[in-house]
Amino acid sequence: MSLACVYSRARIGLSSPLVTVEVHLANGLPAFNIVGLPETSVRESKDRVRSAMLNCGYEFPAKRITINLAPADLPKEGGRFDLPIAVGILVASEQLPGDEIAQYEFAGELALSGELRQIVGEIPMAMASAHANRTLIVPSSNAEQASWVESATVLPLTHLAELYPHLMKQQHLPVAEPKRQSEHNIIIEDDISDVVGQPLAKRALEIAASGAHNLLFIGPPGTGKTMLASRLSGILPTMTEQEGIDVAAIKSISHQAVDSTAWLTRPFRSPHHTASSAALIGGGSIPQPGEVTLAHHGVLFLDELPEFDRKVLDVLREPMESGEVTISRALQKQTYPAQFQLVAAMNPSPTGFYNDNRSTPEQVLRYLSKLSGPFLDRIDIQIEVARLPKGMWSDNVPEVETSAQVRHRVQQCRALQLARQGKANAYLSSTELRKFCALTPDDNEFLALAVEKLGLSTRAHHKILKIARTLADMEKSQQIAHKHLIEAMSYRAMDRLLKHLTTAVA
Repeated sequence: MSLACVYSRARIGLSSPLVTVEVHLANGLPAFNIVGLPETSVRESKDRVRSAMLNCGYEFPAKRITINLAPADLPKEGGRFDLPIAVGILVASEQLPGDEIAQYEFAGELALSGELRQIVGEIPMAMASAHANRTLIVPSSNAEQASWVESATVLPLTHLAELYPHLMKQQHLPVAEPKRQSEHNIIIEDDISDVVGQPLAKRALEIAASGAHNLLFIGPPGTGKTMLASRLSGILPTMTEQEGIDVAAIKSISHQAVDSTAWLTRPFRSPHHTASSAALIGGGSIPQPGEVTLAHHGVLFLDELPEFDRKVLDVLREPMESGEVTISRALQKQTYPAQFQLVAAMNPSPTGFYNDNRSTPEQVLRYLSKLSGPFLDRIDIQIEVARLPKGMWSDNVPEVETSAQVRHRVQQCRALQLARQGKANAYLSSTELRKFCALTPDDNEFLALAVEKLGLSTRAHHKILKIARTLADMEKSQQIAHKHLIEAMSYRAMDRLLKHLTTAVA
């Protein structure tokens, strides 16, 4: 046989399209040509493949070798095509049997010794190969994570020489077995019991975790805003296995390691305030995921919120609504998931206090104007974090709840929402709001009057309803009560602050 076809996969965003590696050996002067839009790293594979084959004891054919990576209009990048190219040459030169080669997909970078090196994007590849009902052969360092895809059959390969006994059915490669994390193995490093006082802020944190609401802490320096925000991930419900796979797939294409003992723990991303729009949203000539995608199914924490550039914050508005982000470039257009929970912290003035007589109301308004109205409108809960009262640091402080105790309540509340509507309250649509957040006529009139008096938008009106629904769920109440509306409207600290400053300036 002088012609062989081997299956592999390219990587484009979170998708993994099929690539057929066609190998043809012809008589003539020895040559090695690769066609089909290969990038530099793919073209250089000819030297790695030749050395790896010779060092494994195979014969490198002294013929005219043509490698076609089909489809020809799909860009190919990375060292993942080393292994399928080597297998194709060995099958075409009859050094490996080709009878059952069509049931496999290969990916891996070859060292000159024939050893397999790690690649990126193994989880999307495993999902695609499982859908095509083929067995995936990847480097051993990628096999465990690829095996997390439940329907995938993954075989780990350490060395190119191991292929011969497997394909000759002399010694089969072992099937990779995933290591599953159970809920009981979750270790909470930052416990909410470490936070002294701040019962209202802790209450807001539990509400945000229960309904997946966005949260903003406003307060002077040293009141524990950052400490509170970092405790949110410890009280959030555990991800489902599908959510864990989604997060692991994003990390696998972003050159980030995934801890197999904590892969169901929700991600927590905290970019510095000097981050650019491309760092948050993603970018590059070949679009790569940004912080909003890396925080998918988890938490995006923005500390010192007004210090971020206003244009940078405004790019978050669309993904906060749609749960995804589309990055358009001249060469490619990619859509990445971005269903994150935003938690932010800020000082109420450039000096840290808005009533310390060190800054005028005009200066405070100018400082707060870095946050646009549409951006603030998308934050459900806005709460002030006050200084601790006298005596809170004494030895007689009462015992407080741990993150595990709060998390148990949060999971019960979230399970109630999933059973009723299949999603968290923060993601309810307008139609679902009318169905699941019905109010009595008196409460409807009360809320309409309050929204008109406070000058709130329709979005803010919906946010109040969603928070009230979460408060009712926390008490296992089927109907939203008047007290739930009152408490939900109390979480509009920024609106009150801006109204106070505007009145002072006027």
